[in-house]
Amino acid sequence: PRDGRYIEKIGSYNPVTNPATIELDFDKALGWLQNGALPTDTCRAILSYKGVLIKKHLLEGVKKGAFDEAEATKRFEVWMKQNEAKIEAKKSGLEKSQDAELDKKLTEEKRINEARAAKLAKRNADLAAKAAAGDKAEAIAEESAPAEEPAQAPVVEDKASEPVAEDKPQE
Repeated sequence: PRDGRYIEKIGSYNPVTNPATIELDFDKALGWLQNGALPTDTCRAILSYKGVLIKKHLLEGVKKGAFDEAEATKRFEVWMKQNEAKIEAKKSGLEKSQDAELDKKLTEEKRINEARAAKLAKRNADLAAKAAAGDKAEAIAEESAPAEEPAQAPVVEDKASEPVAEDKPQE
């Protein structure tokens, strides 16, 4: 941006994804750098990651006569292959670590579920044993206790049979 406005959009950067997503118009970025643009630190890191700064450096070597353009192109292609291999290794490493983490979580969850199931089975077995012991105790108590005759209910006298004193109205 210059004076609060963008001069030209040459790409986008999304750091949220892993690895970060970078879309870049390589030729436009290289053209801006050759014309003297000064990138910020973050932009410089992105351009270096994509190889724009390497390409600029190699083209400056061609201008100075250190080597010809064919050699610069060859060196850049070798660098790009190495960089792509490094990026792919990082992606596959991330996938493997995510898979390993998922496997670890699954085995931990299975272990916890098995422990819960064993605890539940033990508790159910204890309850069944207590219930069986309780049934045996009741059966033994019934056999050993003599048959009790039902107790007679106490006789309640009717209040109706008692003479009721009549209230006399007061005069």
